[in-house]
Amino acid sequence: MKTDITNKDVLLKGVKLLGIALACMFTGPILAYISQTKLKTPIDNVVLIIAIIICSLAIFFGFKGINTILDSMFKKKN
Repeated sequence: MKTDITNKDVLLKGVKLLGIALACMFTGPILAYISQTKLKTPIDNVVLIIAIIICSLAIFFGFKGINTILDSMFKKKN
């Protein structure tokens, strides 16, 4: 009976994606907070839009990283 072995290269790729997601999880809300607490300047709206994009990227990279890790563990090799 053949057992499936975790593909370590794909696992490392998934962990890297989760690391990017973790960085985005901190950066996005910090930028959103900064854009809301400063004196109102025209650049605050731009910073808020960038923060929303970074928060969206955190969600994307989180799902992509978890999916990649699960593929490395459970996907059948040809």
